Amino acid sequence: MRYEMTKETVKLVDKLVFVEKGKVVTDSLTVAEVFGKEHKNVIRDIGAQGDKLHKAGESEFVKLNFEPTSYFDKSNRKQFKINLTEDAFTIIAMSYITPEAMKFKVKFIQEFKRMREELSGPKVLSEREQLIASMKLSLSNSEELTAIKTEVAEIKEQVTNKITLDHGEQQAINHAIKQRVESIFPDFEQNMNKPKLYAQIHSHLRRAFASPSYRTIKSKDFDEAMAWIRAWRPLL
Repeated sequence: MRYEMTKETVKLVDKLVFVEKGKVVTDSLTVAEVFGKEHKNVIRDIGAQGDKLHKAGESEFVKLNFEPTSYFDKSNRKQFKINLTEDAFTIIAMSYITPEAMKFKVKFIQEFKRMREELSGPKVLSEREQLIASMKLSLSNSEELTAIKTEVAEIKEQVTNKITLDHGEQQAINHAIKQRVESIFPDFEQNMNKPKLYAQIHSHLRRAFASPSYRTIKSKDFDEAMAWIRAWRPLL
């Protein structure tokens, strides 16, 4: 059979290969149409080469490169075809050796190469895709910023709740206690001596701020503790 590079065939070149399941492939239908063969004969050729590959111990190659699948014809009837990777196509096309067939094989190989480069290269986004990508990025950044702020707030709260009085604040608390005891002692001198007043104010202060010592009062409670001391009165 003699093949001719017709205008119709040239138009078909743009559709020689396609992407399916992430792979660049052609199929038995396309091979039959381009090489001017009946589809059943191309299926027969594929079967013959598959048998040879199985006998050669290349069953895994067959599994990875020849994929039986189906399509619906113009009458909406389900029909059988086989998808072929570039390696599978190369093996099937080996027997097609006329000059015209060689031209077609070159076209197929060029299309496989072009499609691989197209898939591996950076994708040019449409305006709509760019807008969607920008919105997704903005949303992602916003969510990350919110998460960071929440985490910082939690860390700040934890740190604040753990920091106790520094040396200067401890000194101020101790001085305030002395001032309070000394200022109210004359009013309670008949009922209490100073050691009892000091013991009681320290005891009440520990309970009021859930702290084993005035030194371990939380730094955030410093102002409240100072106000509490200035207003403290003993229990008789």
